[in-house]
Amino acid sequence: MKIEGTETLHAPRDRVWALLDDPQALASCTPGMQELRPTGPDEFEAVLSIGIAAVRGTYKGKLRITERTPPERYAVQVEGSSGAGFVRAVGVLELEDQGAQTGVRWSGEVQVGGALTLGSRMIPGIARMLAGQFFQCLDRKLQEGSA
Repeated sequence: MKIEGTETLHAPRDRVWALLDDPQALASCTPGMQELRPTGPDEFEAVLSIGIAAVRGTYKGKLRITERTPPERYAVQVEGSSGAGFVRAVGVLELEDQGAQTGVRWSGEVQVGGALTLGSRMIPGIARMLAGQFFQCLDRKLQEGSA
C-alpha cells in the first residue's frame, strides 16, 4: 500500500538536511523508537514499540539508508517483525527549498504480513499519524536550535 504526504519545516533546507543526517535526532523523533544501533555504513538495527490498534507490539528490525542526495533526497528501507507479523517498507523524503522554510514531500510503500493483515485498512492512517508526529518533533528541534 502506498502512503504519502507533505509537511513544512520552519528552517532552511541545509539545517533540515543536517538534522535528517543525524541518526540520534531521527531516533529521538521516531514515535516508539526504543533503540537504533549502527551496524555498518547507513545500516542500523532498531527496536520500535507501537501501541496503536492492530499494529500494537514491539518490532525488531533493520533500517538501511538506500539513497542520500544532499540536501534534496533521502531514501530508506525498513524491515521489522513482531509476534503479530512483519512490516516491510521503503520511504523517500524530498526536500524543497522555500527560503526560510523547507517543504518536505514524503512517500512510501508498506507491505504487512501475518496477523497484521487483519488491520491493513488502518495502516495508511496510522502511518500518516506517526509521520505527522515525526515531523512535528523535527520541527520543534529545528526551532529550538534557532532560539
